Amino acid sequence: MVVVDDNHNAALALAAYLSLEALEARDVFGGMEAIDMAREWAPHVILMDISMPQCDDFEAVCALRQDPRTAGIAVVAHTALDEAEVRRLPAGHAFDGYVQKGWPHGELVALITALLV
Repeated sequence: MVVVDDNHNAALALAAYLSLEALEARDVFGGMEAIDMAREWAPHVILMDISMPQCDDFEAVCALRQDPRTAGIAVVAHTALDEAEVRRLPAGHAFDGYVQKGWPHGELVALITALLV
C-alpha cells in the first residue's frame, strides 16, 4: 500500500501504523511521487490525500486510471472533507473508497483489508 499526503509527518505516521498492522506500507509526499511509486512497485491500494500542491488528487487519479500498469490499483480518498464533498469533486467518482482523516484506525484497516480481497 502507498500512503500519499503532502504532510510528511502524517504520511510517515500512517504508513508506520499500517506496517504495525501487518500491511506493507510506503509513504510518498505528492501525486507525482504516488504515480511513480505505483508504476514501480504496483501496490494493491493507494491511500491518497485530496488536496495536494503540484499534482493534485484529480491529476494523480486520472493518470493512474489511464495507465494499464496502474489502472487496477484501488485508490482510496483520505481527506478531512466529508464524502459528499469528495464525490462532487472532478475525481470524486474515480476513487474506490473513502475514509475521512481522523476515523478510528481499526475502520481504516478494515476498509483496506476489504479492498485487498
